[in-house]
Amino acid sequence: MRLLYLLAVYLSAPLISVVFLWRGIRDRSYWRSFGERWGFGTRRPPRGVWLHAVSVGEVQACAPLVGALSRRHPQLPLTVTTFTPTGAARARALVGNVADVRYVPFDLPGAVRRFLRRVEPQLAVIFETELWPNLYRECRRRRIPLVLASARLSERSLGRYRRLGALFTDAVSSASIVAAQGEGDAARFRALGAAAASTHVTGNLKFDFELPEGLAARGRRLREEYARGRPLWVAGSTHQGEEAAVLEAQRLVRASHADALVVIAPRHPARFAAVAQQLAAAGVSYVRRSDGEGAAGTAAAEVLLLDSLGELLEFYAAADVAFVGGSLVPVGGHNLLEPAALGVATLTGPHNFNGAEVARLLTARGAAAVVASPQELGARVSALLADRAERERIGALGRDSVEASRGALARLLGLIEPLLAG
Repeated sequence: MRLLYLLAVYLSAPLISVVFLWRGIRDRSYWRSFGERWGFGTRRPPRGVWLHAVSVGEVQACAPLVGALSRRHPQLPLTVTTFTPTGAARARALVGNVADVRYVPFDLPGAVRRFLRRVEPQLAVIFETELWPNLYRECRRRRIPLVLASARLSERSLGRYRRLGALFTDAVSSASIVAAQGEGDAARFRALGAAAASTHVTGNLKFDFELPEGLAARGRRLREEYARGRPLWVAGSTHQGEEAAVLEAQRLVRASHADALVVIAPRHPARFAAVAQQLAAAGVSYVRRSDGEGAAGTAAAEVLLLDSLGELLEFYAAADVAFVGGSLVPVGGHNLLEPAALGVATLTGPHNFNGAEVARLLTARGAAAVVASPQELGARVSALLADRAERERIGALGRDSVEASRGALARLLGLIEPLLAG
């Protein structure tokens, strides 16, 4: 099985490289630091901590730990890796002042060895569900303690990994600590080969994020700039197929709120131009955030296309209602905690398997609601825009739910710091 896996990664890495180089024609961020994907890059001071967060959602979970380590151990070199350009951009925005941000190498033996020679960590922390056999194997060979943080594993993934036999069982058994999000995750990691004594339930680190200072004020300024008293709702992190659903929902919303403005924020920058073309083809009156027209440009528009990076949180802070995408289509959903923590009435589609426990928690407490179609989305947004008291009640439940679920960071630090002392 290991030989088959090696063959697969040796064949797939060049293909993925070609795809990234092709995407770089439209989005140059795919070309940035491309050699890091093959293990190259600048050398880091040795004996630091390497933390890996595959993309934006995992970076959000990683940021509180990076911040805590930089405060507690200011001389400790920190390296954060990610796989996607959007994840790298988010990591630079959140932790770039205290950590070196670079791409994780492909799971090729040579690339992994080059990477570890350049970083030389004393501890590796991998977030959520990233199981890379060659990377884990090399960490074990170099005696680098490996921590799976905020770890989650679905039943479907467990079945898939089990079918691959000892390859992933050996990888999981390499972990010094598995800090699982929930009891179910812990049980599934144990079933895959994690040692029972080193598997702990610490909770979801995403609850321990801190809202940026001054965020509410920036949200109010954006609302004044673009809405000027109009109802404003946000469709964040949308994927292909969801923009059409949001437009249909907006048509229904404007039947009862004729001046409502929706902000559509596609998840991936490579789709900004395509979504703009879709809006134009639909005959929708829209403006792009990148045009910088502000109130003058949006006075008659019904859609603001958020085609910029790092501003979604500020627009959530400006919104009356937030819909979090990746959930009306089977992508798995995105971060429901940000609008909930801001006290914004939050909606999501039915596909939330990437954050099932968060979705269950928020919906069970009435802090978020699930909509299964454009019609349901339009009806729920319309009702919420008409009822300020209900929006505030749901928003308060969201803030309380996030606050009550904090604590994973302290529990994780309690497991990690003895490894650093050793």
